Amino acid sequence: MSDIIQLLPDSVANQIAAGEVIQRPASVIKELVENAIDAGATIVNVLVVDAGRTSVQVIDNGQGMSETDARLAFERHATSKIRQASDLFDLHTMGFRGEALASIAAVAQVELRTRTADNEVGTLLSIAGSRVVGQEPVSCPVGSNFKVENLFYNVPARRKFLKTNATELNNILTAFERIVLVYPQVNFTLHSNGSELLNLKEGSLRQRIADVFGRRFHQELLPLDVDTAMCRITGFVGKPETARKKGAHQYLFVNGRYMKHAYFHKAVQNAYEHIIPAGMQVPYFIYFEVNPADIDVNIHPTKTEIKFENEQAIWQILTATVKDAIGKFCEVPSIDFDTQGRPDIPAYDPSRHVAPPTPKYNPAYNPFREHRERHQSSVPDDWQQLYEGLRPQAEEQTLFGPSTVPSSWERVGDEAPLIEDKSPLHYQYKATYIMTAVKSGLMVIDQYRADVRILYERYSEQLRTHTGKSQQLLFPEVVRFAPSDGVVLEKLLPELEAIGFSLSDLGQYSYAVNGIPAGIEGLDFVGLLQEIVSDAAERTDRLSDEISHVVALGMARSAAIPHGQVLSNDEMESVINRLFACSNVNYTPDGKPILCILPQRDIEQLLS
Repeated sequence: MSDIIQLLPDSVANQIAAGEVIQRPASVIKELVENAIDAGATIVNVLVVDAGRTSVQVIDNGQGMSETDARLAFERHATSKIRQASDLFDLHTMGFRGEALASIAAVAQVELRTRTADNEVGTLLSIAGSRVVGQEPVSCPVGSNFKVENLFYNVPARRKFLKTNATELNNILTAFERIVLVYPQVNFTLHSNGSELLNLKEGSLRQRIADVFGRRFHQELLPLDVDTAMCRITGFVGKPETARKKGAHQYLFVNGRYMKHAYFHKAVQNAYEHIIPAGMQVPYFIYFEVNPADIDVNIHPTKTEIKFENEQAIWQILTATVKDAIGKFCEVPSIDFDTQGRPDIPAYDPSRHVAPPTPKYNPAYNPFREHRERHQSSVPDDWQQLYEGLRPQAEEQTLFGPSTVPSSWERVGDEAPLIEDKSPLHYQYKATYIMTAVKSGLMVIDQYRADVRILYERYSEQLRTHTGKSQQLLFPEVVRFAPSDGVVLEKLLPELEAIGFSLSDLGQYSYAVNGIPAGIEGLDFVGLLQEIVSDAAERTDRLSDEISHVVALGMARSAAIPHGQVLSNDEMESVINRLFACSNVNYTPDGKPILCILPQRDIEQLLS
């Protein structure tokens, strides 16, 4: 039998590596920008065309490469970052495997121009599909200029699985944000199809956060700074009032590297327990500095999952640090009395003080004993026996305990249930549920979910017919979005305008809100816009098919009657009538039950 195991050619092996490292244009930008940082660059410019499908170009002013290094850099496992296996536990650079350039060159056409400071002439190297096409001297500035064109041109199947340009650009911006937040001392620019998306100047970390996510973050962040023998934690967390249901900007970094760590995320959330409502999230930008020997970066190709040796101890330090920052912010200020222009309180003068007479008291006096003697005749001697046989409350079987919970709570069919009276009296339970009698039993309606369904169908109809009315604002308000969210908002603009929003683009993903949909006056429309964009960002792969759904649902959730709002009988009846005019009375647009009916036979059985 002939041999079946063979050594793979380099081009094939590199493409397998590319499957782990280079998944989309954002992966190319991440690897090239990190290499520029490792090369000591202080200026990094990124230019993309067609969200990276056509070309990705990264220009830096780092130390550059010699002619030999430029050729060797595209070989697999060729790197200047480490020399031996032990160096993996003492990493001080972003890259270390030496796979990125080889993986990029395996699936694209790459052109590199690079020069070092001690060379007068640089090197131009052209590679396509792992094969060197040409190499020649060229005049170029110090640093490196990578141009990656026609990504996946030789792997059509992988190119086919790329998402829309908006989705890929959103991924690029997300990867770019994770890098620029670590290096505020580096100047970054990002251009897409010739338009400047970001221009970030060097400055402080707080300034970099504000430049990326908006100036409002200046007033919304609480600083962190604690140094222990195990780690140092710096950065910022959001104030409790910045909590949002979705879309909070949350970043964790260790030794300058972005990471995903659910355990540490839980530590931050625990610090806000009982301060913010359940399910809400706060923004945070937290930076860990630990001994490189105490973490393992080399456990996943994307390097975002990192293993900590002292994970539990750092968790406790992080929780205490965040709680301390919140405590300082919530600390009650000392009272400062303003006495200017008011009469002073006279000082104590012992010469004018006359001592009061010494009071006389009876040490045997006991008012409780006299009270008991006075009312002794009204309390029976055997009062304890009156309570014998009563079980503690915890032992009592409640009406709806496990053994008596009715199993036949019903949903409503296609036809509306018959209300008992023409003008029924409805009841509201805990300002959350509407209870009303129907012919088959007792109907319970969640008032918030019912109104979400009602408003969702109204807004969906307005989007379909473009009949949404706008209420113009006397003073327009400016709202700034993060670049990754701004790309999503651009796709939502037609639907937002159809429902009544009037937005003016101010550039740099800032918008002036000139008008809002009629009927949402008094609501936080800035938060509403941010929540709609956050919902849409989670559906970027299928956003074009669900834009109307996302906008209508976001509007309905914000404008619906909240839990805790007391309703009059007429208001409850209006909710019921409008609900049963909807196409689906049983479930909200996101599949949550709205109502149920306790059948009359079960009520009779419970009370029999």
